[in-house]
Amino acid sequence: MIQVFGHKAPDTDSTGSPIVWAWYLTEVKGTPAKPVLLGEPNTEAAFVLRHWGLDKPEIIADIEPGAEVVVVDTNNPAELPAGIHDAKLLAIIDHHMLVGGLKTKTPIDITIRPLACTATLMHDLMGADAARAPRAIKGAMLSCILSDTLEFRSPTTTAHDRAVAEALAADLGVTIAEFAAAMFAAKSDVSSFSDAELLRMDSKEYNVAGKELRVSVLETTAPQVLLDRKASLMDSMVAVAKEDGADQVLLFVIDILNEEATLLVPNDLVKQLAEASFGCTVTGDTVVLPGVMSRKKQIIPSLKL
Repeated sequence: MIQVFGHKAPDTDSTGSPIVWAWYLTEVKGTPAKPVLLGEPNTEAAFVLRHWGLDKPEIIADIEPGAEVVVVDTNNPAELPAGIHDAKLLAIIDHHMLVGGLKTKTPIDITIRPLACTATLMHDLMGADAARAPRAIKGAMLSCILSDTLEFRSPTTTAHDRAVAEALAADLGVTIAEFAAAMFAAKSDVSSFSDAELLRMDSKEYNVAGKELRVSVLETTAPQVLLDRKASLMDSMVAVAKEDGADQVLLFVIDILNEEATLLVPNDLVKQLAEASFGCTVTGDTVVLPGVMSRKKQIIPSLKL
């Protein structure tokens, strides 16, 4: 059976999209497939599963040699199981930049498009068959799009992402503003997570000027809850960086409602990086970056020393 999965530390898109595509392969294409996860879904993704009555996919640590797999919402080997190079990779469906490094045993289908969300791309690939999807699958697609676009606030949002989301919401009888608010409230409830878990919850690894960085973002409608923990979060960055083989953890707290990011500044390296990357002046242990909402489009392309 084909296993469909996204990246480690699953957010809503990397939780919902494997479910959506496994349904499509199984029910439409007649090719048995199952969704799996590479970690525990975050609080927003867990809310989405409960809301639409979807079972949480099995969480796996690795994949067997020769296993048939489809990768969604990433193409970065660093975000995939160690055994990915020994698996039979059938397809990649993604909306991120092409990283490189994956080696396949045979030619495969790769679809990467400049959209805000993998679920939008999947909706397109399904074509007329998307209308056959059960309510929960349509709900998962809508949830993924609202999450990745931050209810259309993110600069990654395209007119097409919005059109697909609005069509799905109309079909489902869902009020986008109300449902998105409930999703974001769930995402903002981080009281049960340790500092280390928060720093890894939504993070990606990048090399900037020879420095290995773990770039973490926490999207929330209650930023002060996280900023009240800034001292302990900055203390925890040292151990997390060491354990993950990084030189530094960068944490951006994304304020969804005010459309700005606050970067924690624990040391001179981050101060230099912030000032060089964003043209700001850092005077304390945080700096506010107005309008910065997207790691993919605004943070990563700007990082420099």
